[in-house]
Amino acid sequence: MNNNILTLPGYHMCEYMLVLHPHEELRNKIMNTKKEFASKFEAPSAERGMPHITLVTFRQLQMMEDRILNRLKMIAMAMPAFKVELKDFGSFPSHSIYINVASQVPIQMLVKSLKPAQLLMKTKEYKPYFVDNPHIAVARKLLPWQYEKGWLEYSHKHFTGRFIASDMLLLRRLEGGKSYQVVQKFEFMNLPVVTTQGKLFA
Repeated sequence: MNNNILTLPGYHMCEYMLVLHPHEELRNKIMNTKKEFASKFEAPSAERGMPHITLVTFRQLQMMEDRILNRLKMIAMAMPAFKVELKDFGSFPSHSIYINVASQVPIQMLVKSLKPAQLLMKTKEYKPYFVDNPHIAVARKLLPWQYEKGWLEYSHKHFTGRFIASDMLLLRRLEGGKSYQVVQKFEFMNLPVVTTQGKLFA
């Protein structure tokens, strides 16, 4: 009987990712960087995925989605829009190269404001992962030679870009699925917290 329950739509386990996304012009600039890396260092996976800054990743049953969406909407309503500055490259030794986010503080504040929602994001097996070092991935899961040669070059390269983060996107894919779909966009409205809490009980 339990097997039948797991095949019902709401009981699907999903992987979620809450992200900030650059505007189209900057996205294209970053994609060109990713494509250049992919061809130069035989890393086709670098070309996949739209550029974004991950805020939190978690796994949860799809039936919890409405409650999570409501909570994220409340958090976003209280947040002001802010500028994100990108500058040059960084790396996670031995496996990943990324574009640095120079303006870390406003993103870290946003991540902090998301933490009270973690009870909705938690299951017995999985805890949410809140990102403490915001960045935009160029290439991940690199082989040692790809990382060493890539970082030798990209540690000296320059990159600049900026965008206004005026909303965040929740992405979802079925566990084990290939691509993420956009579930909802949450606008930053900079409303007083009292107002947003009042809305909870309206």
